[in-house]
Amino acid sequence: MNSRISIINEEVLSDNWYTLRKYTFDFQRHDGNWERQSREAYDRGNGATILLYNTDKQTVILTRQFRLPTYTNGNQTGMLIEACAGLLDRDNAEDCIKREAEEETGYKLRSVRKIFEAYMSPGSVTEILYFFVAEYADNMKVSDGGGCETEQENIEVMEIPFANAIQMVASGEIRDAKTIMLIQYAQLNGLLNSI
Repeated sequence: MNSRISIINEEVLSDNWYTLRKYTFDFQRHDGNWERQSREAYDRGNGATILLYNTDKQTVILTRQFRLPTYTNGNQTGMLIEACAGLLDRDNAEDCIKREAEEETGYKLRSVRKIFEAYMSPGSVTEILYFFVAEYADNMKVSDGGGCETEQENIEVMEIPFANAIQMVASGEIRDAKTIMLIQYAQLNGLLNSI
């Protein structure tokens, strides 16, 4: 634990969908002085995301779905193009992303490779996101995907040429941070090496 931080109070503000807490704490500044601060932190659990890619076809699998927070903040349709992702339940990140990939995209993955993990919005959200990549082939498709109906998911599966996905990031058509990070990782590391 950090000796420069002392939690004074923790208050649950909302425990509806996930948990929003308000923390009051003392923080020792670089000059040695202590300062009382208060911040809110939204705990929605940790998650995993994956970029499915096919080297033969030079394609990636992405999804499109409605995201209310983006709609309330300037996204006129509320639709967002994203890499497959999901929250960890009680399983580990690898099991989670294999399950999510099958539910959302319809592809049953044999193996996945973790490439890194990151805090996605550390100023207000506790979530760590685990990033994966995996090759897919047509014979791995076991369903149409589309998500889990009991979770009110209505997901469109998109197979996109990798060159187009790169252009969609540049044009702003892809605006989801995790997806941009995965596409740039694939580009920087030559996963689809003809690009």
